[in-house]
Amino acid sequence: MKQFFILALTSFSISAFSCSDILNSTLRVLDSDDEKNLCEYSGNVILVVNVASRCGYTPQYAGLQRLYTKFKDDGLTVIGIPSRDFFQEFSAESKVAEFCSTEYGVEFPMFSTAKVSGKKAHPFYKKLIAASGKEPRWNFAKYLINRDGEVIGHYKSSVTPESERLVSAIQAVL
Repeated sequence: MKQFFILALTSFSISAFSCSDILNSTLRVLDSDDEKNLCEYSGNVILVVNVASRCGYTPQYAGLQRLYTKFKDDGLTVIGIPSRDFFQEFSAESKVAEFCSTEYGVEFPMFSTAKVSGKKAHPFYKKLIAASGKEPRWNFAKYLINRDGEVIGHYKSSVTPESERLVSAIQAVL
């Protein structure tokens, strides 16, 4: 009986700590000193979006929140990463956090402002770009990551969160 217990514990520990290279990235939580390793989301389907508060696509926050609410219990995590790369984000993270909360009721995980393109892109974004072959060209570009931590899709800003194309791709891997 003791051997079975140890074996079960070992098996649990290995699977609990497996994480893809892409997700093995640490980001600071928006308007906070707290950091999270994205391995916490291993096993989930993840939609990563570079967001901005003062962009023509900003109303997509509402669709992202509805998508998150609809599928979070099935294992979808939406991750928002504000970026000033396209000069449409507040300079103060406190304003970004307040805007997302009051204007769109955002409940999905939001992380600190980061560069998402170019040579100075955050290491997490460099991994997304390398895996997909696609760099964000504007705010609200989306990367879909499957439960194994592999990037399986890139969607331009014009693809809305609730578009049939994106929703179908998410449902196929949930």
